[in-house]
Amino acid sequence: MELRFLGAAGNVTGSRFLIEQDSARILVDCGLFQEREYLERNWSPFPVEPSTIDAIILTHAHLDHSGFIPRLVNLGFSGRIYCTEATAEITHIALVDAAHIFEEDSAFKKKRHEKEGRRGPYPEIPLYTRQDAEKAMKFFSPVSYGKPFEVIPGVKATFHDAGHILGSAMVTIDTKDFRILFSGDVGRWNKPILRDPTVFDYADYLVVESTYGDRLHKDPAEISTILADIINRTRRVGGNVVIPSFSIERTQEVIYHLNKLMLEEAIPLLPVFIDSPMADRVNHVFDRFADLYDDEMKELISSGRSPFQLPTLHITRTVAESKSINYIRGTAIIIAGSGMCVGGRIKHHLVNNIERKECSVIFVGHQARGTLGREIVDGAKSVRILGKKRSVKAKIFEIHGFSGHADRDELLRWVSSLKRTPEGVFIVHGEPDQAEGFRKLLLQRLGWSANIPSFGEVVRLN
Repeated sequence: MELRFLGAAGNVTGSRFLIEQDSARILVDCGLFQEREYLERNWSPFPVEPSTIDAIILTHAHLDHSGFIPRLVNLGFSGRIYCTEATAEITHIALVDAAHIFEEDSAFKKKRHEKEGRRGPYPEIPLYTRQDAEKAMKFFSPVSYGKPFEVIPGVKATFHDAGHILGSAMVTIDTKDFRILFSGDVGRWNKPILRDPTVFDYADYLVVESTYGDRLHKDPAEISTILADIINRTRRVGGNVVIPSFSIERTQEVIYHLNKLMLEEAIPLLPVFIDSPMADRVNHVFDRFADLYDDEMKELISSGRSPFQLPTLHITRTVAESKSINYIRGTAIIIAGSGMCVGGRIKHHLVNNIERKECSVIFVGHQARGTLGREIVDGAKSVRILGKKRSVKAKIFEIHGFSGHADRDELLRWVSSLKRTPEGVFIVHGEPDQAEGFRKLLLQRLGWSANIPSFGEVVRLN
């Protein structure tokens, strides 16, 4: 059996790990590359013939794990796609939304490039369409947590709760000779809404993410204090608070904290806009899968105190409703996708607010290298948005405590549950500094030697 690293190797996005045994092929995750320097990989020929892949095992719905699926289907993949039921529903929403953005962006860029008399680096067509996304959903086969299923003869897989987003999973893949454990994205302990990550006694081979492998998050208890301080300061000077947010999980968690702050009167009852039809649809999925909540969240729901019932919440569903936010007088809190500002309605809200010194932009998730969000948090004085340079005059904040990814110590806590050293440890889904920092930590604390695979690298599993 061989393991080939086709994405999230030396970078964060584009998770794709190919298992090959004899003539059988299993792809674990099928994500989009979202960093600007790697976007061409979404258009390049796939490293193996897609029609020869027997199955995809999907850990969760985030686009850097799921977003390439319609493209792979268009290229010839026709096998089963295994994931949890919640992941199937959220992935459907995410892929259709991504396709809509691809369609809009390609049309916008084509029009702009024709006006400017130039061509962009990529084809001026959508990577895939909404019709393609719907077609891809026909291959999904949901499986419950903890229920082993045979992927190919002699190889079984099992999903385990990752605590990262609703429906997210870690995956154990068992053969007669050994077990491979894919971490997916490791969640965090004692976070609101979801259960804690699953821990394991053993694995012969471990593929582990390292998004925050060399840094610590702030104490979650500080999130509300920091958020309240930014909102109150912005309100005093008459600005808006703009929050680029992932529509899956992060938006729901931001609402959870805003509701708490308003109930405690730590912030005033300001209008809150979720400018994301996708987030609205995800909210309904959360309602249907309340059995996946942690005990604290279940208690809130049963007592009629749902944190999602924010009294000043407005969900915008149409473009006209989205544009009307620009005419609101006084301070508004605007939450919109995408979380890394690579597409979606957030770009329009940045255009209207980032050049206003009284406004604040709060980043509540990881900003991958090469994304617009990363440029902004790294302190760029001007950024290109919708084809034009914009001066960054708004105040920029980053609250790491919101992250759904385990930090350095939480990752160490997770791997330390293994009672023996794996034969092979592969560190993925992290920028080079984060991956190297986590590799050194494993060596220092546990005495483990780990490999940071490069893009395209193949390793043989004995």
